[in-house]
Amino acid sequence: MKNIILLSFFLCLGFVGVTAQVNPDQIQVVQSEGPVLELEATVVDYGTIEQNGEPLRKLKFTNTGTEPLVIKNARGSCGCTVPTWPKEPIMPGETSELEIRYATNRVGKFSKRVTLTTNELGDPKVITVKGHVLKAEEKESVPAAAPSIIKSGGGK
Repeated sequence: MKNIILLSFFLCLGFVGVTAQVNPDQIQVVQSEGPVLELEATVVDYGTIEQNGEPLRKLKFTNTGTEPLVIKNARGSCGCTVPTWPKEPIMPGETSELEIRYATNRVGKFSKRVTLTTNELGDPKVITVKGHVLKAEEKESVPAAAPSIIKSGGGK
């Protein structure tokens, strides 16, 4: 009899455990304190540009948190993508900007990343930098005039 009661108890406990599980898609992590980096966009799209075109793009961001935001590092996925970031803390509610330079002398489509490491909780922020650089049209060069062997002037 004890075994039946004990078995019933564990079955009920197991049933309650299964029905009380939370769907992970329904969980939202809300950070109530600390710095929060909110980017204007997570993609910087150069579009289609000509070779050696303007390499600089700016991306605004805001600290929507309750404490100063410090960007510790910003790193491009290769040497052709160079970010510049503010070194001073961004106070709560303040907006600032990142500068991203891509080496537009490289022809072809590109997709690079800039990873931001901050004092914010969680994983680093990743920004995608993409576009297509078209080869600049070569300008026709006019050959220099060949030196003339005919001399002008006072014919003797």
